[in-house]
Parts: sequence; C-alpha cells; structure tokens
Amino acid sequence: MAQLYTQGQCMGPHMFILQLRSLDNHKPLPGIIIGDIGPKYGCNDGDNGFLRFHQVRIPRDNMLMRFAQVAEDGTYSMVLDPRLIYGTMVSMRVRLTEQSNFALARAVTIAVRYSCVRHQSELTPGEPEPQILEYQTQQYKLFPHLAAAYAFWFTVQTLQAHYEQVNSRLQEGDTSGLQEVHALSAGLKAFTSLAAHRGIDECRLACGGHGYSHASGLIYLLTSQAVIVTGEGEATVMLLQLARYLVKCYAKSQAGAKLPSTVSYLQTVQSAAVSGVTARDLNNFDVLTEAYQHRAARLVKDAAEGVRFKVVSEGQSESDAWNNSLVSLVKCAEAHSHFFVVKTFVEAVRRADVDDSARAALISLCQLYALHGICEQAGDFLQHGFLTGPDLPLARSQMCSLLSKVRSDAVPLVDAFDFHDQTLQSVLGRYDGRVYEHLYQWAKKSPLNKAQVHESYYRYLQPFLQQNRAKL
Repeated sequence: MAQLYTQGQCMGPHMFILQLRSLDNHKPLPGIIIGDIGPKYGCNDGDNGFLRFHQVRIPRDNMLMRFAQVAEDGTYSMVLDPRLIYGTMVSMRVRLTEQSNFALARAVTIAVRYSCVRHQSELTPGEPEPQILEYQTQQYKLFPHLAAAYAFWFTVQTLQAHYEQVNSRLQEGDTSGLQEVHALSAGLKAFTSLAAHRGIDECRLACGGHGYSHASGLIYLLTSQAVIVTGEGEATVMLLQLARYLVKCYAKSQAGAKLPSTVSYLQTVQSAAVSGVTARDLNNFDVLTEAYQHRAARLVKDAAEGVRFKVVSEGQSESDAWNNSLVSLVKCAEAHSHFFVVKTFVEAVRRADVDDSARAALISLCQLYALHGICEQAGDFLQHGFLTGPDLPLARSQMCSLLSKVRSDAVPLVDAFDFHDQTLQSVLGRYDGRVYEHLYQWAKKSPLNKAQVHESYYRYLQPFLQQNRAKL
C-alpha cells in the first residue's frame, strides 16, 4: 500500500505488488531495506516489520487495477464507485467484532469453570469451604461479562446479516445502506473490542494468582484482544466515524428526512423526563430498551447541537468545533452502540426457539446485561431524566438479584459455547474440572525443571561455597 502520484497529483493510497527479496539468495533487492520491529505486547508469533525503499522502480503493471487504473500516459481513472471499497472494510470489521465475541466467551468459560473448582474461606462458620462462584462479588465480576458474551453473539449475527444484505446489493451497483452498515460496523468493532478487552482482564483477575500464569490461557487472550482494539482502526477513530454519521443523521431528522432503521429513533428524541420506575418496570424489556434509546438519542442530540453551537454562536470553524467536541462525540457513539446491542439482545431472546428453561436463562442474562449497563452509566440515565435518584438503588438491587438467578445456569451457559479444551488452551478452564492435577503437570514442563540441580549452581554457587567454606 503506497501513495499514488500521477500527473503531479496525489491520488491517495493504492495497492501494488512488488518483489522484495532475491530468488537466488533471499537477500533484499537493491534499494530495499527490511527489518523486524521487535517484541510486541502480544501476537509475537506474527512478524511485523519495517520496509524502506530508496530509488526503487515499481512498474505500472504491478498496480492492482480492479477499482482504479493508470493509463500509460499517466491518466488516472476510477473503474468502479469508490464507495464499493468500503465493502471490504466492513467485512473485516464484522470479523473483528466476531473475534472479540469469541475471545470474551472463551475467557468467561475459563473463569466460570475455575470458579466452580476453586474452594475458599467460609460462607457459614463451620461449613466446608464453598466454590468461590457462590460469592456475590465473584458473580458480579463474571456474570455481566457472561451476559455480554451472549449479547455480542446475537449482535454479530445481526450485523453479519445486515452486511450480507448490503453486500448483495453492492454487487448490483446499489450503494444504498452502505453508509449505515459502514458506520454501524465501525462503532460495534470499537465497542465490542473494548468491552471484551476489559472483560478478559476482569476474568483474569477473578482467577487470582493462577490467572497471572500462562497456563490459564487468559494471558494469550488478553494480549491478542489488545491487538483487535487498535487493529484495522483504533477504537476512538472508529467511534468518531460512527459519531460523524450520527450527527449527519440527526441533522437530517431535524429537516424531516426519513432515516435508516438503525438510527430512526433520532427522529423522535424525547425531551420529557420519564421517571419513577418500579421493580417490575426494570425487568420489562420494553422499558430497558427505551432507557437505552432515550440515552443514545439525548447524547447524539447534545453532541450534534454542541458542535453547531460552537460554529454558530462562538464563531469556530467546522474543524475546530468538531475537534473541541470529540469527547461528547465519542460518548454518543458508545451510547448508540450500546443501545443497538441491548435492542438486538432483547429481540433475539424474544424470538428464540428454545425450551422454557433455556428461555428463562436467556431472559435473566439479557436483563442483567441491560441493568448492569444502567448501573455502570448511571450518570447518563440520571442526567437525561430517564431515572431519578431513588430509582438507581432499585436498579442495583434488581441487578444483584439477577446474579443469583444466573448462578444456577452459569456452567451450562458457558458449556453451551461448546469450546473444546484444545480451543481454550487453558489448564484452569478444563471441561473435566481436573485443574490442579494438570496445573502440576504443566508446571513440571518448565525448562527450569529439566534437572534437579540447575547448571547455574555448578557454574557460580558451588565454586563460591567451596572457596568460602567456614574454617573452624
């Protein structure tokens, strides 16, 4: 990928094929310098390097010209609508959203299973030590992430279906819906990757000291997930892409234009407060969905009008006003993504073709995911009037009551992910629960355990002891 200059103009980055090394001795060709960038936080099994060219000629025929072409006289032309290139970007973001979902699901599986094997302390004096998953604090650490793993799974299915519909129309030259799915995939890629990274680390911490060991499998998941947060579009940049789309949609809604389905709620931004909820309300899917819709709509409205105010009333340029509003813009994009996930989860649970026990488990998970988000982002819901001060303790109480409900189904819920032990690569998350036997076997394979006495003893310590032996 390199900038294309032709006839004195820069046409932006384009793809080229270029031979880098000699076919005879594998050395870099003249004018080409290649090197490795060194150790990274994660993914060190992949090679990332630097590449420098000095007076290297790339023939015109080496340019990939499916979407754009350069004639022999240097004339540049687009073969297809440049917006079609976004289709490939969307596909990658959908896959990365799916990877974030799977990584979080694996981490939760490991942590929940280990929490059923590990026994510690006393709940009741004189009674045997309980599984640590019986402690409410452990449930609070893990179950919201278990709920998120299910929420993200349904979100990925919906996003994938949406992309496939748009992509099928793209093949016929119809670009309608491309902006919507491009913005949505950018926001969800950022939202899920950040949530998965935080969730994986929380699962690691919930496993105590053993979570710090590579044997847990959680270290690999954490470092690999960190790559997805920044790979193929850093999270903040992705959220701002979504925010720009949301601001445009809000402006269109104020002009009376019809909006795409995922942002149609911006046409009816509530100004009146809705408060005084009851425990029954907080278990109602419609109320929970409305809460997130209300929050997203108000934050988009605030961000869009904030940018406009800086331009009209303060005389700032469009670019300065945008830059001075980035924090609120990111926040509105996060709120929109959160609303989409909650709405998708609710719709999926409602149409799920499962037996009553599975449905009850999914309902509890969905309620937990929504209520946990309300408690974590309480300021937004209070500020915009959907909840009042007295409502918040009730929401927290309802959330905690759901933890005990999810506890009875926690193991079947993680087993339902159907991860094989070879996939988990975790001693702590083994399906058979034989954690400590295999933890011992894993530790014995350490290179330091190849000999009973390490060679450093003979090289350094033994001579020192012999020379300095006490003479009595």
